[in-house]
Amino acid sequence: MSNDEKPYYNDLIGDMLKRNDETQGMQHLKGAGKPLPKEYFSGDTFQHFQRIAKDAGYKPHWLKLQHEIRDELTSISEILEVEPHTDVESRIQKLNEKIREHNKHCPPPMLKGTVSRGTINVAKGYWM
Repeated sequence: MSNDEKPYYNDLIGDMLKRNDETQGMQHLKGAGKPLPKEYFSGDTFQHFQRIAKDAGYKPHWLKLQHEIRDELTSISEILEVEPHTDVESRIQKLNEKIREHNKHCPPPMLKGTVSRGTINVAKGYWM
């Protein structure tokens, strides 16, 4: 490696900020242009990042998926209550794909299993 080349490193937070800036811009963020509170500079950096992200309204991808899955489970359940013989297999298959995607990104205690026609109402209980 020559002196001009910089070593590659993984900057996840920087990449997320760049992507957000390109798609949504950073001017709309609450508190833009104001100094950060002093408490953000003391203690654990990761915890402070989480607090700042939460204050800014950031939701992790897995949490967005969790809300979508909950809403889809409710929708399928309501359809089956009205017409139990309705064909919902394709919707359940798409729902299970979302559940697998959720499980790839969520914290380990939040992992959940896939659903079937017979387990929709049980699954609704643990996705709420």
